[in-house]
Amino acid sequence: GKLLYLGVSKCYFSIPLKIYTGKYNVSSVVDLTPLRRVALISDGNGLSLASDPTGTVNFLDMVQNLEGDSGRGYYIEMSIGTPSQTLNILVDTGSSNFAVAAAPHPFITHYFNTALSSTYQSAGRTVAVRYTQGNWEGELGMDRVIIPKGPNGTIIVNIAAILSSDGFFLPGVNWQGILGLAYPMLARPDSSVEPFFNSVVKKLGIPDIFSLQMCGAGLSASSTADPAGGSLIMGGIEPTLYRGSVWYTPIVEEWYYQVEVLKLEVGDQNLDLDCREYNMDKAIVDSGTTLLRLPVNVFNAVVEAITRSSLIQDFSSGFWDGTKLACWMKGETPWRFFPKLSIYLRATNSSQSFRITILPQVLG
Repeated sequence: GKLLYLGVSKCYFSIPLKIYTGKYNVSSVVDLTPLRRVALISDGNGLSLASDPTGTVNFLDMVQNLEGDSGRGYYIEMSIGTPSQTLNILVDTGSSNFAVAAAPHPFITHYFNTALSSTYQSAGRTVAVRYTQGNWEGELGMDRVIIPKGPNGTIIVNIAAILSSDGFFLPGVNWQGILGLAYPMLARPDSSVEPFFNSVVKKLGIPDIFSLQMCGAGLSASSTADPAGGSLIMGGIEPTLYRGSVWYTPIVEEWYYQVEVLKLEVGDQNLDLDCREYNMDKAIVDSGTTLLRLPVNVFNAVVEAITRSSLIQDFSSGFWDGTKLACWMKGETPWRFFPKLSIYLRATNSSQSFRITILPQVLG
């Protein structure tokens, strides 16, 4: 599919726009035939993915089917194998393999035991995936999967059984696998390994649309308040989860959800960098990472602009270069001292753009 869109969501959340450094290639904007539509939803507190609002199915059963927050990731419950084994699976728009722990690991409480599933079939192929942080390796196989709070039906899907990993499972996370929602081009070992969502669309006959709403406030989220989480709607969008008008941005290339950043503003200051700097070497929307990642030139320009526009004059230079901390009294919030960050994306009418504003409490 070729479109991302923006609306307004009824929750507090954050999602990064991950930008890798490296060689920049100028790509022409491809046609806008709506094959898969996803969306960026914002209420000023961050970004969220959502989809084409034309779906007619009732998706209320899928609302609040995610747990987690912006500091540790968002995960959905899945039942895998026969008899079913229940695992929590991280939702990741920045990769394309469905992979689950299949051996013990010190940071996870349980794993998918392939020997106990009568329907598991090994493909006899090894697979390895490396992420920005962490990596794993294991074997490819197939098994049946049910998503209790997802589309109705049992589907046979490709599964990577993780047998060893490094820096992938982390202390304090409550998930035991990863659901890659990006395009087949990113699947490993090659694009012949059909991604999970492609299998769902093909086997259950749902529209090639998903919506992803992330409502966790981050590591500081109070456990006594509403539990952190969100919604992954497969096959459309749930109207109660957003409001306002929708803006679309073209997908530059179908591998990651690669978009084109036109401009960045800190407060009302335009960073005024060449747009190639913002997209070097690609700008992607990735629900599986917890940071806003920027190329080094853009990062330096953002920090410089925040330094200039901060209302606090007596910070040492160490605060701005990350070597010293600033402290506030308990109950005080420093957000009013800092500017908002605005990201401008190209609209489907290529002569227009639209703005996504991220508030300092999300950036903080």
